[in-house]
Amino acid sequence: MTTITQTTVAMTTNRQFPDHDEHTAPEPTRDGLAAAVRDFGGIPKPLARLASSPTAFAAVHHMLETFEHTSLAPIEREVIAMTVGRENGCKFCVGLHTKLLGAMPGGPALARALAAGERLGDARLAALQTFVEDVLARRGDVGDAAWEGFLAAGFSRADALDVVVGVATYTLNTFANRLTQS
Repeated sequence: MTTITQTTVAMTTNRQFPDHDEHTAPEPTRDGLAAAVRDFGGIPKPLARLASSPTAFAAVHHMLETFEHTSLAPIEREVIAMTVGRENGCKFCVGLHTKLLGAMPGGPALARALAAGERLGDARLAALQTFVEDVLARRGDVGDAAWEGFLAAGFSRADALDVVVGVATYTLNTFANRLTQS
């Protein structure tokens, strides 16, 4: 039993990631952290910890930027972010995107419903929510009902691929946040 306890303690201790800033981070991530200070007045804990890996840091930045340029409206992108965050158990993502949705018309009610895993009242957004859940649950092999609802709500096949970009983007973010305990 002692060996198991010692191993468990060592594993927990070794999981800690440093909270980097624009001075302590690896060189390739410093400009990104300095930009966070300018843009947000500080460095969010997930970003500070993600900076441990310049590759992961660059991937997250690139994916977020790419996702912002999809065919999906800002509120639709937030539905994806919140759904993935909730499904993947990322408290930071749910909190952040609750705030972002809160600044949008009708957003506070949407954020509450999404955080609780409730079905959305808006038919188009509910179809999107269902589609995202199915993409996650079935690893992209979306079922007929979710596909039909998605297309009937006015989304296109190109939009479906943009949803996958969002799911990939926020899966990377949520997994990194959970790994670094952010």
